Amino acid sequence: MDKVRIGIIGIGNMGTVHAKYISAGEIPNAELAAVCDINPKRLEWARDNLGEGILLFEDAKALFESKSVDGVIIATPHYDHPPLAIEAFKAGLHVLIEKPAGVYTKQVREMNEVAEKSGKVFGIVYNQRTNPIYQKLRDLVKSGEIGDIKRIIWIITDWYRPQSYYDSGGWRATWAGEGGGVLINQCPHNLDLWQWICGMPVRVRAFCSYGKYHDIEVEDDVTAYMEYENGATGVFMTTTGEAPGTNRLEVSGDRGKVVMEDGKLTFWRLRVSERQFNREYKGGFGSPEYWKCEIPVHGKETAHQGITANWVNGILKGTPLLSPGVEGINGLTISNAMHLSSWLDDWVELPIDEDLFYEKLKEKIEKSSFKKKTTEDVVLDVDGTY
Repeated sequence: MDKVRIGIIGIGNMGTVHAKYISAGEIPNAELAAVCDINPKRLEWARDNLGEGILLFEDAKALFESKSVDGVIIATPHYDHPPLAIEAFKAGLHVLIEKPAGVYTKQVREMNEVAEKSGKVFGIVYNQRTNPIYQKLRDLVKSGEIGDIKRIIWIITDWYRPQSYYDSGGWRATWAGEGGGVLINQCPHNLDLWQWICGMPVRVRAFCSYGKYHDIEVEDDVTAYMEYENGATGVFMTTTGEAPGTNRLEVSGDRGKVVMEDGKLTFWRLRVSERQFNREYKGGFGSPEYWKCEIPVHGKETAHQGITANWVNGILKGTPLLSPGVEGINGLTISNAMHLSSWLDDWVELPIDEDLFYEKLKEKIEKSSFKKKTTEDVVLDVDGTY
C-alpha cells in the first residue's frame, strides 16, 4: 500500500474539518475516498463540496462492507465512537476516533481490547499533543527537571459557550445524547494532557454544577481536587459559562515550578531542591534561591492534520503514534471519576468502579425529564473543538 484511502463517518462539525483538509490534499499519501452520515443534507453537502469520485454512504455497515477504504475517521456523537470503532476493526480497517474515546470506560475498555487483537493502527484525535508548549512542559516533568511533582493547578475556563451553541443540536448537553457537558465535550483534551504530562491520580473529589449558566441538564461548571500516590495534589477548574476565561497550568515540584499561560512557559528553577534546603538550612526564616527562566519553545502546532498524518504514517511505515487510541481511556477515567464523585458526593478511588458509573449514568438518562429546545441541526463554524 502506498496510499491510505480514508472514509469519514459523521460529517458534522469535526467530520467536516477532517473532510476539508484531507480532500484538499493536506495529508501526504492519503486520499478521501468516502463519507458516511445519516443526515441526507450532510451527504448533499459532501457531494457538492468535496470533489468528484468520493463515495457517499448513509449507513456505516455499508461503508465497511464496500472495501472502498483502508481506514476510517469516526466523528460521530460520543456514544457511537466505541461501537463504530469495534465494527471497523472487525471489518479489517484502521481507525482514528475523535475525542472523547467514549462516554464510559467500560465501553472504551471493550473497544481497546478489540483494537489490540485486530493488529490495526488505532489513534485518537488528541490534537493538543502536537502543541510544542505542551510537549516541552511534558519534557520538563518527565525528565525530572522540576523534581518530584508536589502540586498541579489548571484553571481552564476559556471554553465559553453561549446558549445558542447548546441549542444547535438535539444531542448536545444531554445525558442520553452526549453523556455529559464540559468534562466530556470540551475538556477531554485538557484531561488527556493532564495525565500525559503528570500521570494518573489515585483518587478524586469533584464538585459539578449542572445547568448553572445554561438551560442544560449536564455540567457546565466543575472544580475537582485530585491526589497522587506520592502525596502530590491537583486542582482542576473548568466551565463554559465564564468570560473572559483563563488558561493557566501550573506544575510545582521540589526543584521549582513551571507556569504555562498566554502561550509562554515560565520556569522558576530552584538552585537546590526544596526538600534539600528544608533539611539543611539552619537560619530560621529563609527560602531556596531561584532563577526565573523563560523556556524556549520551538516548533509549530500541527493540530488535526498532524494527528491524521501521524496515523497515516503509522499505517504505511509503522511510525509510533503521538496519540494512540488505547490511551483515550486515561483522561476519560478522570472525567468519569469526577462525575461519579459529584453524583455520590464523596471521594472516588482510581481505577473507578466501572459498573457503578455505568449504572449511575443509566439512571441519569432514564430519569431525565429535561425538554431540549433546539434550532435546526447545523454545522457550526468551529476552530478545532466541538
